[in-house]
Amino acid sequence: MQFESEIDSMYTDTAPNGSSDTGATVVITHRVREDRHAEYDRWLGEVGSLCTSSTGNLDWHVIRPIPSLTSTYTTVIRFDTKANLQTWMASPFRSQLIEKVKPLLVSGDDFFISSGVDFWFTPGGAKAKVPARWKQYLVTWSAIYPLVLGMSLIVSPVLRTLGASDNHLLTTLIVTGAVVFLMIYVVMPHYTRLIRRWLFA
Repeated sequence: MQFESEIDSMYTDTAPNGSSDTGATVVITHRVREDRHAEYDRWLGEVGSLCTSSTGNLDWHVIRPIPSLTSTYTTVIRFDTKANLQTWMASPFRSQLIEKVKPLLVSGDDFFISSGVDFWFTPGGAKAKVPARWKQYLVTWSAIYPLVLGMSLIVSPVLRTLGASDNHLLTTLIVTGAVVFLMIYVVMPHYTRLIRRWLFA
């Protein structure tokens, strides 16, 4: 299937010694029509239940839009391996639910996949190689949440000032690219050093 081929192409990195157990995260953005948020919330409950019960799921978090300002829902899902994430993303259950939610969306099912986020949690001088998963979750969530909200509020006005059309795909591309860049090069290196004692306790 074409969709499965697209998913396969996103997993080009391999872990040391050939291991695939590097963990994987998908960030999904859906821009919901103004009068369909209640229906979308019900849909989230349905897809969330299936996703969190699927093999290898570590956590699921939804960043909801700001009333009267944004209409985009951002869902961050983490799996223990790339293979398990691939299985969920290409599953017939998810495909059916995506078809079901399409009438509620302004645009399509946009997502960004990143593999092996453990490198965020290995600052210099750490006594443990990788901290507990629940600590990784809290730290990642607390960093991504303000970044996604902040970049969403910044990018759209800047694009309008530059005369760019209101293109959701372009906005999502820039927002996710900026968030990933800031997470890797700016936020996480300093953040993990700041909370190192707690993180690796």
